[in-house]
Amino acid sequence: MKLVVVESPAKAKTIEKYLGSGHRVLASFGHVRDLPPKDGSVDPEQDFEMLWQVSPDRSKQLKAITDEARKADTLILATDPDREGEAISWHVQEVLRQKKALPAIVQRVTFNAITNSAVTEAMKKPRGLDEDLIDAYRARRALDYLVGFTLSPILWRKLPGAKSAGRVQSVALRLIVDREREIEVFRPQEYWAVSAAFEKDGQSFTARLVQFDGKKIDRLTIGSRGEADAAKAAVEAGRFTVSSIETKPFARNPPPPFTTSTLQQEAARKLGFSASHTMRVAQSLYEDGLITYMRTDGIDMAPEAVSAARRAIANRYDGGFVPDKPRHYTSKVKNAQEAHEAIRPTDFDRPRAASGDHARLYELVYNRALASQMVSARLERTTVELTDGAGRVVLRASGQVVLFPGYLALYEEGRDEKADDDESARMPALRDGDAPLRTGVEATQHFTQPPPRYSEASLVKRLEELGIGRPSTYASILQTLKDREYVRVDKGRFVPEESGRLVTAFLERFFERYVSYDYTAELEEELDDVSGGRLDWQKLLDDFWRDFKPKAGEVMDQKPSEITQAIDEFLEPWLYPPREDGTDPRLCPQCGKGRLSLRGGKFGAFVACSNYPECRYTQKFGQGGDQAQSDGPQELGDGILLKTGRFGPYVERGDKRASIPKDVPLDDLTGEVAEKLLSLPREIGAHPETGKPITASIGRYGPYLAHDGKYAKLGSTAEVFETGMNAAVAKLADAASGAGKRGTSREPITVLGKHPNGKDVKVMEGRYGPYVSDGTTHATLPKGSDPKTVTLDEGIRLIDERAAKGPAKKSRRKPARKKAK
Repeated sequence: MKLVVVESPAKAKTIEKYLGSGHRVLASFGHVRDLPPKDGSVDPEQDFEMLWQVSPDRSKQLKAITDEARKADTLILATDPDREGEAISWHVQEVLRQKKALPAIVQRVTFNAITNSAVTEAMKKPRGLDEDLIDAYRARRALDYLVGFTLSPILWRKLPGAKSAGRVQSVALRLIVDREREIEVFRPQEYWAVSAAFEKDGQSFTARLVQFDGKKIDRLTIGSRGEADAAKAAVEAGRFTVSSIETKPFARNPPPPFTTSTLQQEAARKLGFSASHTMRVAQSLYEDGLITYMRTDGIDMAPEAVSAARRAIANRYDGGFVPDKPRHYTSKVKNAQEAHEAIRPTDFDRPRAASGDHARLYELVYNRALASQMVSARLERTTVELTDGAGRVVLRASGQVVLFPGYLALYEEGRDEKADDDESARMPALRDGDAPLRTGVEATQHFTQPPPRYSEASLVKRLEELGIGRPSTYASILQTLKDREYVRVDKGRFVPEESGRLVTAFLERFFERYVSYDYTAELEEELDDVSGGRLDWQKLLDDFWRDFKPKAGEVMDQKPSEITQAIDEFLEPWLYPPREDGTDPRLCPQCGKGRLSLRGGKFGAFVACSNYPECRYTQKFGQGGDQAQSDGPQELGDGILLKTGRFGPYVERGDKRASIPKDVPLDDLTGEVAEKLLSLPREIGAHPETGKPITASIGRYGPYLAHDGKYAKLGSTAEVFETGMNAAVAKLADAASGAGKRGTSREPITVLGKHPNGKDVKVMEGRYGPYVSDGTTHATLPKGSDPKTVTLDEGIRLIDERAAKGPAKKSRRKPARKKAK
């Protein structure tokens, strides 16, 4: 009997069907071992010896694999065809070796697609484990552990409110913070554009001013309304004729098939998918045998796939869309990911498959792969210049015509940002000397725009350009930044939170080398050298640790106050920007005597007056500049003041205060809203059964109802003021009866997002502790887990694992016999 180990139960069922009798296929459910999250799991003093521990939620799978391995004569390790897949195979082999259950024959096979032909062909070409890839995995895992478990304790002790730091995560965060700094220091510049609308043979076009009184007009040349009006008047007074026509044919080549990063980028642009959701859906498509392996840097397809694509193009269009020779693409990525083939459909005769998000992503993969083998698009760009009779004004119009669409008939690559000049406009047929009819002249005001914040697509693209991280890790990196609340996503763009800026400032000030883009990219290249067998993994770690450990010790020895002072000086231009009135930016706006400086407290960093306790002025970290000047008391009317304290904004009238809830934007805070907050608790009325009052208020853990010592949660601040008697009685009854502990009527702790099956994944509070559910399958959270920090990926994994085990066993307890009368 041959035991085959793969990663997922879905793959196991399919592959066992392909291989038939004599094979037993089991799933490891991903990694089976990891480094324990405690000190000493990597020992630099013992050649970086690593202490591996079986993951608690993998013990059942490992037992099943071990039991079958004892009966097998051959072990076939068939995990994914990349570095992580190689590592999982190595872990399984080592566990079986330790348990003395390793079969006499151990083979490693890889396949790029889960199809009958790909799997059976792979089984004919077994090999041994790739030790270089395993060394590269160990080096990466040790590096990430050493950085995380060295930096994180420093952050906890020296930087209030900080949560963690990571080798690549922190560099990605720095990119987001650096972009925000660029936006903040950006000063918009006014400019004007003058253009004229023309018409010829019923077709209109627009020409812009490019020359005026012998002066070339660039985008920023006209900087005021007066200049614009003068140029506009000249255009209105002129009679224009075509003075030159330039036509240039050009070709546009199709992009190559998807790699991991380009798939993430294009899915973000065209489908609005996050990187983690893209990878989750792609994983499902791969396991269903619809696409090839989705973690790759390769951009070429297998010869048989190229031939199939060319046949599909000829069937779908005609021979004119098929190039004379197959197209071949070469990756520019050094030491590209080990699964060399690009992402493509396994069957080009299937243009559509699956449903929902799976269908949308499959179609994207299919169209991109098919287009990569189509002929280039042939276009023609036309540029026309029009001159007035006096020669004072020259206007220019540009447009392009698609002569033959080629691959554009099927697919056009998305762009992160819209181009300034749209040259795709259609142009009428014009000749020298033509005098088209002018239908209008316009002078429009514009302002230069700051660089845009990163979207998931543009951040992934930038990380790849810099050589930081690897495409297979980007989804988890971005998800970690969100989970740590170092960034938030606003309108599809990353905005750094105050905690993210503070951590970045700390790392730039004290560990600048380790968050520099060049150093991180160089380290990635060295890790690639390990996977290519060109560098010893322990030497790489030794070189890193020799410099990193003394630096970490030096920072750990500093007092928290010294750390805070250094960050205060480092961030001075941002925390205390120049004031319009020219006064000292650090001068306290409340007492006018003390100086502002950064302080650290139990709940994070904040800015305070040095004249404490006489002056108790504080402001949240990051509220500098003009906002800091207005952080003094603001009058909201009727004696109500808006203030900012150590724990955030609040309203005050006399000796009564009320914090501003997080779901109430300060921009929406009016005197009426403040009055309501100060009036809490709100009495809804007397309970119809007890006659005792029901009240609504906001407490430490959010909005709630109270009645006779019993409580019920409310969903929002608005509900505190809107909940009526009927709803209040029902909510209190649900809370008292524990509704939802054995059913689903109770409110979830949080809704994580969508499962690939389309159902909502929720974290619920159950009778025996918190659990995740998609409404059909319930999976208990691991002991000690914080239900508020569970990620969508973790929730889906737990649900899928629970579903794979089958329905929960029912109690064997027999019903009690009825006593005889």
